[in-house]
Amino acid sequence: MIPYSTQKIDKKDISEVIKTLNSPFLTQGPKVDKFEKEIAIKVNAKYAATTNSATSALHISCLALGFKKNDILWTSPNTFVASSNCALHVGGKIDFIDIDYTTGNIDINLLEKKLFKAKKINRLPKILIPVHFSGLPTDQEKIYKLSKKYGFKIIEDASHSLGAKYKNEKVGSCKWSDICIFSFHPVKIITTFEGGCATTNKKAIYERLKLFLNHGITKKKKDFLFNKHKSWHYEQHVLGLNYRMTDVSAAIGSSQLKKLKYFVNERNDIAKNYSKFLNDKYLYIPKFKKDFFSSFHLYVIKTRDNYQKYHEKLFNHLRKKKINVNLHYIPVHLHPYYRNLGFKEGDFKISEKHANNAISLPIFPGLKLRQIIKFSNLINHFFLKIDKENN
Repeated sequence: MIPYSTQKIDKKDISEVIKTLNSPFLTQGPKVDKFEKEIAIKVNAKYAATTNSATSALHISCLALGFKKNDILWTSPNTFVASSNCALHVGGKIDFIDIDYTTGNIDINLLEKKLFKAKKINRLPKILIPVHFSGLPTDQEKIYKLSKKYGFKIIEDASHSLGAKYKNEKVGSCKWSDICIFSFHPVKIITTFEGGCATTNKKAIYERLKLFLNHGITKKKKDFLFNKHKSWHYEQHVLGLNYRMTDVSAAIGSSQLKKLKYFVNERNDIAKNYSKFLNDKYLYIPKFKKDFFSSFHLYVIKTRDNYQKYHEKLFNHLRKKKINVNLHYIPVHLHPYYRNLGFKEGDFKISEKHANNAISLPIFPGLKLRQIIKFSNLINHFFLKIDKENN
């Protein structure tokens, strides 16, 4: 079965893990600090705080920005549930902005209209989480301008888009946001097994992130309130969590990060070949947009409207051919938990339409051109057969 995405591990990655396993530090050691500095440099941010998952990074980012019970967070329905669950874990309220069908990202026009209405009834969000779907950056400059007008904080969920660029600015630089989140799950651009991180340019936010991911405990003498001169002393200042990354994970992360440009370029080459061989008579295929450089974590095709009824049949056909295609995503608001919060079918129609048409094709470093041609031909022939049957 060919996966829709998978990690690429080489001998150097394995060697770095073995070195760390033979070192005195497996958990809280020098490799984590080293990896954090490397990430910050790579994305042109001042600070990076690593975590045991991107989900954890989203959670502590809400905490670091002072998000609390009954505060409101908005995000996209076309995402993994972690993008909205982070608000609920803090006791907040959640709402969604529908997507632009072409990109799968948050629709800026809909966002602006909803902000205008929300201000009138005093229901503005404290935080907005724009999701970089498939690796394509959101229009962050426009979102940033809206944040200044309406007074909300921005956490970019860039779990898909390490190595991407927007207006020639690296995603993660936080030029147009307060915090940016990355995921290092094995299907993402680089891997640390499980893992994630939050980047920021604000020292106060960074220190809050580090505090919350480490049980709320500080060992810095300058911050102590009691027993300031005792060498063994440490203090818990907030109700934190154990969201720390291990040194073993950081070791492979540092090794993988060296290959980031290669990974992203290969994913873009694969995407260009799919776009070359797939027949757009039947499908909407990803567009390459000026000022938006995607890392192509996903390559998502969508059946055109007059072929939508064949979406599930195509999905199952490819699975039977041992191609492990996937759907990204079932809209968050349609999950039973969110329906119990009051959301219902029809609330965010574009995200629902996307889910009824989208299929994620295999894309990962190491995928062969012959495989891309084979998968493309299978899809094209599937629709040619349908056309013949209907004529």
